Amino acid sequence: MVVSDSPNGGSTPPPPQQEQANKDRFTKPISIAGPTEADLNRNTELEKFLVDSGLYECNEEAASREEVLRRLDQIVKSWVKQLTRQRGYTDQMVEDANAVIFTFGSYRLGVHGPGVDIDTLCIGPSYVNREQDFFIILHNILAEMEEVTELQPVPDAHVPVMKFKFQGISIDLLYASISILVVPEDLDISDGSVLYDVDEQTVRSLNGCRVADQILKLVPNVEHFRTTLRCLKFWAKRRGVYSNVTGFLGGVNWAILVARVCQLYPNAIPSMLVSRFFRVYSQWRWPNPVMLCPIEENELHLPIWDPRRNHRDRYHLMPIITPAYPCMNSSYNVSTSTLRVMMEQFCYGNKICDEIELNKSQWSALFQPYVFFEAYKNYLQVDIIALDADDLLLWRGWVESRLRQLTLKIERDTSGMLQCHPYPHEYADTSKPCAHSAFFMGLQRKEGVRGQEGQQFDIRGTVDEFRREIIMYVYWKPGMEIYVSHVRRKQLPAFVFPDGYKRTRMPRHINHAAEKMGDDTTKCNSGSSSSERSVKRKKNPEMMDVKPDKPEKRISVSPQRLECVSPESCTSKLGGTPQMSIECIEGVRLDGSTTNDTDNNCEIKSSDGLSGSGTIIDVGDMQINETSFVDSTHDRLKSRALEVQNENGVNEDKARDMTFVCLERAETISTKSLPNWEEGAVGIDQQLDKACNFTRAECSDYAPIASTQNLNCETDVRLGSV
Repeated sequence: MVVSDSPNGGSTPPPPQQEQANKDRFTKPISIAGPTEADLNRNTELEKFLVDSGLYECNEEAASREEVLRRLDQIVKSWVKQLTRQRGYTDQMVEDANAVIFTFGSYRLGVHGPGVDIDTLCIGPSYVNREQDFFIILHNILAEMEEVTELQPVPDAHVPVMKFKFQGISIDLLYASISILVVPEDLDISDGSVLYDVDEQTVRSLNGCRVADQILKLVPNVEHFRTTLRCLKFWAKRRGVYSNVTGFLGGVNWAILVARVCQLYPNAIPSMLVSRFFRVYSQWRWPNPVMLCPIEENELHLPIWDPRRNHRDRYHLMPIITPAYPCMNSSYNVSTSTLRVMMEQFCYGNKICDEIELNKSQWSALFQPYVFFEAYKNYLQVDIIALDADDLLLWRGWVESRLRQLTLKIERDTSGMLQCHPYPHEYADTSKPCAHSAFFMGLQRKEGVRGQEGQQFDIRGTVDEFRREIIMYVYWKPGMEIYVSHVRRKQLPAFVFPDGYKRTRMPRHINHAAEKMGDDTTKCNSGSSSSERSVKRKKNPEMMDVKPDKPEKRISVSPQRLECVSPESCTSKLGGTPQMSIECIEGVRLDGSTTNDTDNNCEIKSSDGLSGSGTIIDVGDMQINETSFVDSTHDRLKSRALEVQNENGVNEDKARDMTFVCLERAETISTKSLPNWEEGAVGIDQQLDKACNFTRAECSDYAPIASTQNLNCETDVRLGSV
């Protein structure tokens, strides 16, 4: 069985005599300085924090994982022999028939923690295929085993995978059929011959193992790399930017980013590497690629990342290139909005690390969870329901894999003016009788751009297009439904807050930022020299300027909520597919009502009824025109008003501590000859590839959270539920 070679799940560290040239030939280090006494002390504190945070698995769990891998290896070997016999091969061929299991991802790199899944790859002979043999025959074998639960095939994924739990341990199993009749037990996965005469899906499946091994060969110190990567993955999960499927970064992306910093600071210890990580990437000039070694070309002529030749590669926003042939961009999922969010978080990490180095803060401050439901005033809520838990497992996996497309479509249809922050965490309302899951996206206007008078964001067509794509799911069953609705922060459902906690007022830093913006605006417009006076003027209703052409301030009905009495009551007939009716949704007020918006200290009146109710909401300095109605045919709420607010922060420039001369020379080597490609920065007027069908924003948009530059504007966002 070919699995991990070391007790902690990673490959054996490369020997000292390995190709040192591979490490040094790409770029020279930024610094070869070693740790000081203070660095050593901070490193001890960091390692203690990681242990106390439960990031290391116990010996019993490690033994359980090894046993699961051994059993899985036996299953695939028996499966291949069975297929060989059924296809009439000789007894000798049946005896020699073999399949091997490799691990990759965090387990292969040796940075896995308790409870995480094991990424595995099954390599079989040429006559055992993926479509029939793997996804049907092996799937049925696993489905009949008591040890296997939550079996979920995903054959249409970019890298086809079968997900399941084996004795309670999560497994992601890929399959690769290579062009040989007998797979040797000691197969060398790094040998380029395994790539001969295979399809692209097989190449992508093989690449996971090949990339993991190559990363370990290219870092100066494997143990320092592992500790740093374990730390940064934990940070990314706490800050909500760890998810390849939603457009952020996954395990291999973070591994390559950390490995690059290890190359730039070869003698640094983990506490130094974590700090340098944020210092480097808070200043990185995307879309300059991050590469661990030069891009290799081969006589196999497989597609590689090359923006000089491949038109679409020019528009990748955050290229992170895999080090094994064929070199690919592992972060093609990143969108304008998700890159903006990650740059904000890199700046946040850089600021905290500076405070730690000045003994003004502790490591725990770096890992404070991101308070997503206080960061925005407006959200999209994507509710996913099914008749039972098994159906929900399949349905949710499909919808989650397509949520990134909703972000891209909103960026495209609003020309990048409406920015999305998809949150990779899943929520569920356990009080509902029907199986339920929900995802959320934060919404705000593009940073630094003022809206025009009466400008509207009508994304009803965008949401409807997304829905049409979602319902094309080949395994769709009655009861599988999806609903997209707009909710304001004060209307968020209780199940997204731990222990029932729900904040009803804006965070203090946002209020302060808004007050400061009010000061600046008053000074600019009236020439007042007293900021305190302008703040008081805003808060004193008797002193506020009254605009006679403004209609009475009202708000439409509260957003939809799932309120199912039974799974059957959650569905109705719509175009041949079940759908939730208005009667199943809580929080919809049909009568006129008045509520106090405690979040913005103003009174909001709802309209009398649903159909054709036009409203204007006045929140702080921002006014939003809102129109809502119910489609009589679909019986669904068709419009929502979004009030968009950015958040403000401080962008620390750490260029004094480092120089990127060597980086700019090396990282842009493959992009210098690109037309319209500015060295070191994204061109503001750079045109999109029309085939990509989404809108780019400028790289300079990545200002930290809490800006209030766009408050003095009118905007209208219309959203239809699906």
